[in-house]
Amino acid sequence: MLRRQLLALLIVLLLISAFSFGCGPSEPVVEPDEETPEPSVEGPVYLRKTFSWPTYIDPAIGSDFSSSTAMTNLYDTLIYPKSDGSFDPHLARDWEVSEDNLTYRFFLNEGVMFHDGSELTAEDVKFSFDRLVAIGEGFAYIFGGRVESVEVIDDYTVDFHLPVPFGPFLTTLTRLYIVNKDLVMDNLQEGPYGDFGDYGKEFLNTNDAGSGAYKVKEFDVATTLVLEKFDDYFAFIDPMAPDIFELIGTTEAATVRTGMMRREIEISDQWQTLEAFNSLEATDGVEIARWPDGGQLYLMMNTQNPPLDDIHVRRALSWAFNYDALVQNIYPGTEQAKGPVSSVLPGWNPNVMQYSYDLEKAEQELALSKYAGQFDQYPIEYAWTAEVADLEKIALMTQAEAQKIGLTVEIVKTPWMTMIDRAGSEDTTPHIMSIWVSPHYGEAGSILEAKYHSSNTGSWEQTEWLNNAEVDALIEQAMATVDREERFAIYMQIQDLIVDLAPTIFAYDNMERHAYQSYYIEWPQANDPIPVMGYNLAARFIRVDPVKRAELLGN
Repeated sequence: MLRRQLLALLIVLLLISAFSFGCGPSEPVVEPDEETPEPSVEGPVYLRKTFSWPTYIDPAIGSDFSSSTAMTNLYDTLIYPKSDGSFDPHLARDWEVSEDNLTYRFFLNEGVMFHDGSELTAEDVKFSFDRLVAIGEGFAYIFGGRVESVEVIDDYTVDFHLPVPFGPFLTTLTRLYIVNKDLVMDNLQEGPYGDFGDYGKEFLNTNDAGSGAYKVKEFDVATTLVLEKFDDYFAFIDPMAPDIFELIGTTEAATVRTGMMRREIEISDQWQTLEAFNSLEATDGVEIARWPDGGQLYLMMNTQNPPLDDIHVRRALSWAFNYDALVQNIYPGTEQAKGPVSSVLPGWNPNVMQYSYDLEKAEQELALSKYAGQFDQYPIEYAWTAEVADLEKIALMTQAEAQKIGLTVEIVKTPWMTMIDRAGSEDTTPHIMSIWVSPHYGEAGSILEAKYHSSNTGSWEQTEWLNNAEVDALIEQAMATVDREERFAIYMQIQDLIVDLAPTIFAYDNMERHAYQSYYIEWPQANDPIPVMGYNLAARFIRVDPVKRAELLGN
C-alpha cells in the first residue's frame, strides 16, 4: 500500500513539473510500454556527491569547498548571493545604511526557525558574529577589524557599527552564517574564551545549530556527512529536492565511476582527470556540467624561502610555465589566467600584463638573480595535492621546464590535510604549492584580500607569504571605498602591482567540472552559476527524479 501511495504521489509531482523539468539532448529516450513494470522508488530520495576531504561544518572554522557547501545547506545568512554578483534579502527582509556608511541596520524576517524548533532572532546574529571574530578562523579575516560592534535593537532588528566604511560589506555577509546561540551555549566545554569556554567548537564539530534547508543526520568526520531535509524551512525548497544530501569524502576515480554507473552517486567531485570525465560522460544518462567559478589554479610561491625570495627567480618561473600545454592538454576548454583575478569576477583588470611561455625571457630574469650560478644549491620543493591526479601532470611539466633553464624542482605528492598543516607556518610552507582558490563573495576584493593581504597569511589560500605593505595598504584602501567604480579602479591597480611582484604563477581561470546524472537530476545552478564557493550546491534547488533513476536501474 505504501509503495502504491508513493508512486501515485510521484506521478502527480511529475505531471505538475512536466513543463519545467529539462530534458538534455543526450538523455536516453524511454518509450512508454504497458508491459513494462512500474519503476521501484520506495524510500527517501538521495543526492550523493563526492568531495575532497576533510569537511568542517562549524561556520567559524570551515572555509574550503566541501565545508562551504555543507554550511550553505545547514545555515542561513542575512543576504543571498546571485549569479551576477549582486544579492537578494534572505534572513534580513530589508536594511538601511546611515549617511556616513558606518551603521547598517537589518530588519529580520519573523518566524524563522532553527532545527531545534526555537526562533532565530537578532541575539543569534550578534552571537554568530562575535563568535566568528573571537575564534578568528575560517572566514573571520573578512570581518576582523571592520566591525566595531553588533547591537541588538529588538528581537528582529540588529545594527552593525563600523569604525570606517567597508565598501563590499553587504556582499561579504554571504559568509556570516547564523548559529543558534542558546543551543551553542548549552553545549559549551572548557576552553580559552572566558565565559564562553570553547565557544561550542567541540559541539559544532559534529553537530549543527542552524536554520538551513538541511540538518545533520549523521557525520563520520573521516568519510561522510549525511544531511536530511528540514521540513520547517522558512524559504523555498523545490518539491523535488532530495530528502537526503550525502557528502562523500573520496575523489578516487574507480570509486566515483562505479558509483555513477550504479546510480549511487549523483554528482562527482571536480577533481577527476580529463580521462575520467571522458569516461563518465560516455555513461548512459550522465553529462558533464561546466562553468567558470570565478577562481583560478594558483602555483603559489613562498616568497620568503630562497631562491624564491628573489623576484627574478619568481618571474623566471612565470615565464617558463607552459600555459598553452596546460589549457590545451590538461584542462581543455579553459583559458590562461590574466593576473590574479578571474576574468568572470567583477573588478577584474583586463589590461594587466600577462606572462607567456618564453624560456629566453626566463633565462634573462635568472641572469639578474643574486643566486645566479648557484642554483644547484637551491632545489625548489613543489607540493601537489595527492587527491587530484591532474596536479601531478602540472608538477611534472613545471619540473621539466624549470630544468631547461637550470632550476631543480623536486615534486612531492602531499595529502590535502598535510598541505593545510604545512601552509600554517612560513618555515614549513614548500617553495611551490598548486591550489585552487575561489571567491568568497562576488567581486575581485574577495580574491585579492584572501590571497595577498598579510592578515590571511598562514591559510591554505595564501602560501606566498608576500607580506607587502604597499599591497596591504591598497587592499585596505579599496575595502574602505564605498563607491563601486572607485573601488574597482583600486582593485585594478592592485592587480598590476601583484603581477609585477610575481608571487604566484597564475595558471588558468578555473572551469568547474562535475559529472552528474542528467537523466534524473535537474541542476539549475549549473546553468546559472553563483560566483561564491559552495552556493551552487544548495540542495534545496536541485531536483531529483527517483522514477527516472529507477528506469535507468531497470527496476
